[in-house]
Amino acid sequence: MTERQHKQRRGAGVAAGILCVCLTGSGCAQSGIAAEDAREGEAVQTVRNAADALVGARSSKARTSMEMAAGGTRVTIRGEGVYDFGKQLGRLRVLLPHDPAGTPEHRPIVELLAPGALFMKNRGAGVPADKWVRVDTRSLSDGNLVTGGATDPFAAAEVLRGARTAAYVGEDKIAGTPVRHYRGTADLGIAARDASEGNKESLAAAAKGFASDQVPFDVYLDDAGRIRKVRHRFSFVNGQQNNAVAVASTTLLYDFGAPVDVRLPDGDDIYAGKIAEE
Repeated sequence: MTERQHKQRRGAGVAAGILCVCLTGSGCAQSGIAAEDAREGEAVQTVRNAADALVGARSSKARTSMEMAAGGTRVTIRGEGVYDFGKQLGRLRVLLPHDPAGTPEHRPIVELLAPGALFMKNRGAGVPADKWVRVDTRSLSDGNLVTGGATDPFAAAEVLRGARTAAYVGEDKIAGTPVRHYRGTADLGIAARDASEGNKESLAAAAKGFASDQVPFDVYLDDAGRIRKVRHRFSFVNGQQNNAVAVASTTLLYDFGAPVDVRLPDGDDIYAGKIAEE
């Protein structure tokens, strides 16, 4: 072999080695991206399945918190009660914020949650104490994710059916229970499409009524895939004052299997008059 042939063969070998390294590196990169995509896909599916896990759990107790911020003012509304995920019926006692002097301005509102409807007692001035106010949640621009001062626990779970992205954040504990923390964004339009019949129209209304149909969330799931805590961040425009309102709605679920007895009011118990502005 001549010296020239030897140099050509050696050069070809070096080139082949570089090509091999490049291909190997590329293969590793593709494998890493694929693995990352697979992990995200798994997280998205896990989050989307959370509502079904609640139906399997039958019922639970619930605590809610809704923080609203607009124009430098921030208020927090809290609620507590029980919910039947199979029947999609719940009862919450909602506490409105105190006035600036620290004195309660309102009696607690009792809310009964049902598919397509919200019943409220102590809702407004001029409503007799023994009467309920009924609201068709399918007609609300927020689908009752905000209006009632507490997000319906099952509606909160079904928002996650629209998860477009989700990432596993890590392990945590909620009230001593080990949980897995996921963070992502849900699409209300997709959630409405995949929701149960009881929430389909309400979520579709919210998808059109909010400033954005993309809802950032943080959710904490236990070993059975059940929601222990979920936090959504909504944004809408106040029609009366035409200013942006940011809402952070948090729902805590615990004591799964708790007894739930919710009886919806009869027609005679529902107030048909006009509610005074407060």
